[in-house]
Amino acid sequence: MSNGNTSYDARDIKVLEGLEAVRKRPSMYIGSTGPRGLHHLVWEVVDNSVDEAMAGFATRIDVSLLADGGVRVIDDGRGIPVDVHPKSRQSALTVVLSTLHAGGKFEEGAYTVSGGLHGVGVSVVNALSSHLSAEIRRDGFVWGQSFQRGKALTKVEKLKPWRKNTGTTINFWPDNQIFTDTLEFDYDTVATRLRELAYLNRGLEISLRDEREPDEGEEPRDDLFHFKGGLVDFVKHLNANREPVHAHVIELIDRSDEAELELAMQWTGTYTESILSFANNINTHEGGTHEEGFRKAMTNAVNAFARQKGLLKEKDDNLTGEDIREGLTAVLSLRVRNPQFEGQTKTKLGNTEIRSYVEKVLNRYLPEWLERYSTEARRIVEKCITAAKAREAARKARDLTRRKSGLESGGLPDKLADCSTRNPEEAELFIVEGKSAAGPAKQGRNSHTQAVLPIRGKILNVEKSRLAKALQNTEIIDLITAVGTGIGDEFDLAKARYHKVILLADADVDGSHIRTLLLTFLFRHMRGLIEGGFVYIAQPPLYRVKVGSQVHYLKDDSALAAFRQDHPKVRPARFKGLGEMDAEELRVTTMDPETRTLLRVEVEDAFRADQLFSILMGDDVAERKHFIQQNAKDVRFLDI
Repeated sequence: MSNGNTSYDARDIKVLEGLEAVRKRPSMYIGSTGPRGLHHLVWEVVDNSVDEAMAGFATRIDVSLLADGGVRVIDDGRGIPVDVHPKSRQSALTVVLSTLHAGGKFEEGAYTVSGGLHGVGVSVVNALSSHLSAEIRRDGFVWGQSFQRGKALTKVEKLKPWRKNTGTTINFWPDNQIFTDTLEFDYDTVATRLRELAYLNRGLEISLRDEREPDEGEEPRDDLFHFKGGLVDFVKHLNANREPVHAHVIELIDRSDEAELELAMQWTGTYTESILSFANNINTHEGGTHEEGFRKAMTNAVNAFARQKGLLKEKDDNLTGEDIREGLTAVLSLRVRNPQFEGQTKTKLGNTEIRSYVEKVLNRYLPEWLERYSTEARRIVEKCITAAKAREAARKARDLTRRKSGLESGGLPDKLADCSTRNPEEAELFIVEGKSAAGPAKQGRNSHTQAVLPIRGKILNVEKSRLAKALQNTEIIDLITAVGTGIGDEFDLAKARYHKVILLADADVDGSHIRTLLLTFLFRHMRGLIEGGFVYIAQPPLYRVKVGSQVHYLKDDSALAAFRQDHPKVRPARFKGLGEMDAEELRVTTMDPETRTLLRVEVEDAFRADQLFSILMGDDVAERKHFIQQNAKDVRFLDI
């Protein structure tokens, strides 16, 4: 696939539509006005710079989180054109920054492939920023223009002569009229995305610098992401806390007129698959045609090798795709000339021709690798055969579960206090830790819309167990039966009996552990509940404080410290657990939609979540200890 036409001027900019609605309905363009939408502004600007790198014109991107709350993104690409646009009669820079969907990605020539086409453009960043300034280095000068809330404050100006490198600098400050929750960028969130982009774009240097005042006792943070190994380095990073089954990371690179394909994968001793797919740098976490081609070709290649080497006998059934993918970590990256995205979140690749392209490439390459590294390939097949035996055991356990629980006849767990509504959209299921808490929860609930399922103690850690063992656990069986969606390959979100599944555990360390065990199970076996936005974490208070005749409930130690600034003499009562709260207290603080606070569990970054569960619930004690020490002061990690 060629890099496209090297010319890049005003003729390459095509105008599609204006900016009017962005400030009125920002969530339509960036997803939300909370932290996710705030960070989306960074992705939009960085994606433009990455497109220059994908086209072969940029080698480095520098991102800075500025001390005054802004963000600066610098690249060494060609620089946004500044000459007059033939249709609008304005500078192309002005058009790009103030017109929705204006850019070189909509015209043939300027870009062969582009990730930014999936987004909505830097003009939306401009519209949702209190201020934005651009500096362009090209055509012998530094050019500049400034904006306020999407409207130009200046015309494009020549700032000074410039005979050095070309490139673009964008500075922006999010608008507090739009982002009312927070204007603070999270360093780790930005770093994770930039690291991912550096893995996906082999050789590209991306730096991140935090210019904000660090917390007391901490050093200013900065990182440089640069991976010569590309996706191979990515897979090694993902498997850092896992035991590989084979030493060599399988790598495949194919470039043709149809598309560009990069793949790296390695099997580990874990029981879950971790497949990340991308199209033009966009994480296609809903999958798509490229994943379909990959899965089919891999299943065929491993079965053919197993039969050729006599590891599968004639009477044996073929290994299923599920067997083969157990413990597999894979990163699949496609670059497509005209990507077609589908799905609710536009993260599913729909190009039908890509399925056969990926399958054809892998059908040629995978048998060669398995033959060349036949000793390692045998270990892979042995792992898959063990997985097949475990799958059969899990099937028997699942069948037994159905019979015992009455799942097939629609029976529900005896200890479930169900709600009376049959409308899943208004139904809520509280999964409550312990018998002592279940009583007040049942008394304090709205029995029309709220159901209560008590669980005893800590459920099985499914990160260390195959599904067959998990299905022997009474608490897990009750949870599956109550929710109604099924699990694994049988999961069907449309069958969910409740559109809110709320984890209600004590506000202490044990409660956090129970929440994490439950979330691990949901992430590994019922992930669709999380991706559908159905999973929530209740926020029961840790303290009760009485000031005069008024009672205040405080969530945690930080809330208590803040309260004591205005009431230094208060003597708080600490709840040892949910069981100490009476029905009215639990209703007012935790269950009543009018007065409660819920945290919705979201998976914004699949590979980061995958790593997090591996660290917290896996076998690497040293890595878990290091993680806890690093994040002990950050209470967000207690409610993962």
